[in-house]
Amino acid sequence: MTVRLGTRGSALALAQAGRIRDAIVGLGRPCELVVVTTAGDVSKASLAQIGGTGVFAGALRSALAEGEVDLVVHSLKDLPVAPEPGLAVAGVPQREDARDALCARDGLDLAGLPAGAVVGTGSPRRHAQLVDRRPDLQVVDLRGNVDTRLSRVRDGALDAVVLSSAGLARLGRLDAVTELLGLDAWPTAAGQGALALEVRDADADPATALGALVAALTDPVARDAAVAERRVLGLLEAGCAAPIGVASSVEHGSASLWASVHRPGGGARIHRRRSVTFTAPERSAALIAAAEALAADLLAAGAADLAPLGATA
Repeated sequence: MTVRLGTRGSALALAQAGRIRDAIVGLGRPCELVVVTTAGDVSKASLAQIGGTGVFAGALRSALAEGEVDLVVHSLKDLPVAPEPGLAVAGVPQREDARDALCARDGLDLAGLPAGAVVGTGSPRRHAQLVDRRPDLQVVDLRGNVDTRLSRVRDGALDAVVLSSAGLARLGRLDAVTELLGLDAWPTAAGQGALALEVRDADADPATALGALVAALTDPVARDAAVAERRVLGLLEAGCAAPIGVASSVEHGSASLWASVHRPGGGARIHRRRSVTFTAPERSAALIAAAEALAADLLAAGAADLAPLGATA
């Protein structure tokens, strides 16, 4: 039976889904892409106005729940942290670079942008991080696909944009990057760089044909790290568009998890880090424990007073 793989129709979404389709075919199963139009694809309003990045997931999830597709692929950072009834994120393939990338005119890095330079981003987190690093910059809201955003720099309307390094890599556009922003000081969206493979609950069990296929596509380390990062958001009761950066580093037997909570629009932040050691079978539980301790540290430091928490959409 051909696997019907649901995806958004943007160039980036199709590139991501195309990789998953090719991997499925490589495992001996025929697969076809089914394009689903989402509210985020047709609206020109800012993400904050239309409900955050979760607007990209709703239509895909509806198509999956109604049996129009067998499997959907999301950018994991775009998924609300609350689980969707009847559906399960059953797999996370190998993760791309989680860093943000500055794409600026004249090859400039962030420090080299002139005072008052105009930088575009559609992310409240990136907006706050830019202001915290460079309060002299003019940060403006930006929507559109990757090529549209990059064109705003080429035509001189903007001095720079900040995008996901993973997205640029998947589109073959890393040539546009003028600086990769290090995760230690610039943690990104929880799960950034990772893809989520979502199925109906009945197909999540690896004993089923589809569940076994998704399990074969999954990188356990990438999955555990992304789950822990999203656990921090869940415990903070923060949506995926909140001005919060979360990142992790997982080695053999040890891991670190860190996060920054920003005042909306920038101007203040709370940054905390937790590290943990474990044996291989304990990795998942150890990362969750670190996430829970990290969230508690952030709340004790006043995160709830700094950022608008309490909505997990």
